[in-house]
Amino acid sequence: MTKERTLILDATQIEQKIVRMAHEIHERNYLEKELYIVGVAGDGNELARRLAAHLSELGRTKILLREVTLDKQRPNAATTTYSDQLSELSNKAVVLVDDVLNSGRTLIYASRILLDAQPRSLAIATLIDRFHRRFPIRADYVGLTLSTNLKEHVSVELQGPAGAVYLQ
Repeated sequence: MTKERTLILDATQIEQKIVRMAHEIHERNYLEKELYIVGVAGDGNELARRLAAHLSELGRTKILLREVTLDKQRPNAATTTYSDQLSELSNKAVVLVDDVLNSGRTLIYASRILLDAQPRSLAIATLIDRFHRRFPIRADYVGLTLSTNLKEHVSVELQGPAGAVYLQ
């Protein structure tokens, strides 16, 4: 049995959302000397890369792209890794990025490791916010808020020049 996919965002619409999110991030962080954009491995990191590229064009703030990797099925701190030295985040502004915010589980565990470094601020950016929270986390920067039921799945495809968001 094949699931029917409904196109929610095409590549052009995704890019528009990313540009708007980059402008919002810049507006709130334009006085920062450095801004760390930390993507959750996979499409979260690809979204972070695209956001960082746009942010680099917007101002004098140095944009530093990093990655956090965790097992999304068992996201305990022991399996979570950061792509550089966590100490570099001390007293810095950090934006944690993932493609979809659903229950909040992935982002709460990813933010847990970043908080050990004691950043000055930690914000969350996501392309799609589904509002099915089981953990106390919210997105500060959202591309699209999407009302779904728990049986539906949101598929974000950001790899390559084209991209799409599907509901299935």
